[in-house]
Amino acid sequence: MLEALFTTEQAAARLGTTKRTLEAWRYEGGGPVFVKLGGRLVRYRPCDLESFIAAGEQTNTAAAKPQ
Repeated sequence: MLEALFTTEQAAARLGTTKRTLEAWRYEGGGPVFVKLGGRLVRYRPCDLESFIAAGEQTNTAAAKPQ
């Protein structure tokens, strides 16, 4: 069974950011994985948004420092 796909607006709301931020991440890279349908429609799978959130987990602020 397929998961429901989120629009950019829905994904932005789930992540607590803006549509514009997601658009910038798509252009620059570094944001959540997305799916392009028909060459133009951009959608996000809920599991990819959860993975993106999990990848940002930190236990303290020092953990984010490059070594």
